[in-house]
Amino acid sequence: MSSFSSAFSVIDSHTAGHPTRVILSGIPNLSGSSVRDKRDHFRQQFDHLRPALLHEPRGHSAMVGLVPVASDLADYGAFFISSYVYLDMCGHGTIGFARTLAFTGQISAETGDSFTLETPAGVVTVGLVWNEDGSLDRVRIANVPSYVGLEHLTVSVEGLGNVDAAIVYAGMWYALVDAAPLRLELVPDNASALMRAGAKIKDAIKASTMDLPLLAGAAAPSVLFYDADSEHSATHFLVLESNKFDRSPCGTGTSARLTYLLQKGLIAPDQIYEAKNIFGIPFKARLQRRLEDGRGAMIIEIEGSAFITSTQTIYFETSDPLSKGFLAR
Repeated sequence: MSSFSSAFSVIDSHTAGHPTRVILSGIPNLSGSSVRDKRDHFRQQFDHLRPALLHEPRGHSAMVGLVPVASDLADYGAFFISSYVYLDMCGHGTIGFARTLAFTGQISAETGDSFTLETPAGVVTVGLVWNEDGSLDRVRIANVPSYVGLEHLTVSVEGLGNVDAAIVYAGMWYALVDAAPLRLELVPDNASALMRAGAKIKDAIKASTMDLPLLAGAAAPSVLFYDADSEHSATHFLVLESNKFDRSPCGTGTSARLTYLLQKGLIAPDQIYEAKNIFGIPFKARLQRRLEDGRGAMIIEIEGSAFITSTQTIYFETSDPLSKGFLAR
């Protein structure tokens, strides 16, 4: 008879193709007065659960996890875990969390059209658009403040030559790279080639900016390739690692791209920006308001939809030699 060491109840969803695994039970009690403190406690004491729950054989390299925790500042609290880094903010994951709350009945049309969520990056407001039958149609996130850190950075990348990027913060740091001059076509069949190119660019940017106080203590900017078909519409492909890309257009990355366009005057303040993933599924973004903080920061609203894919209990047998999880790169 098998002996199980632990079990975790989870609900999986996808937002424009990218997964969110909301971990409902099994996480030990976490201490701290803020969501960031609780996230840091998890990272220091329970990081072994991250690869166990996200990596193969129970997940895969692109899986993103969300851990709900209590908040003293907002209606809900949550932090985000992924294959390689801890995310301070995650747009697609927040949309997935809202869909999960609706699926479990914790929110409904009767409870209102918004809630607040404390993340490690700060408190965001999550707007809810309900269908007439009471189901959740779309989610609108008023993101944490976003701003341009570096308007222009050029790095030399083997096989690509000089690559220009803008470095923008939108809950995480992003390097915005125009795919057209590099002759990179943002289509599903090119995913592996795009990940290899993006990983090279990411490494070059990391080396070039490692001594910048602006990025001190932060994860290296992920590379957001974009291919614009107009001033207010583009295809996005976000490279996270050499074997991992965001299947969605990336919520916080979309916020970063719109922030740059607005600061450069390339899009009107009242214009809706549409970011599509390589499967043609869009996020929409709009400027909610500008902040007077000396950085030109903005609050960008991101809109998208998520869909439930499974509910399950993840088990760990004591005799399982792969209970720690693995990634094959």
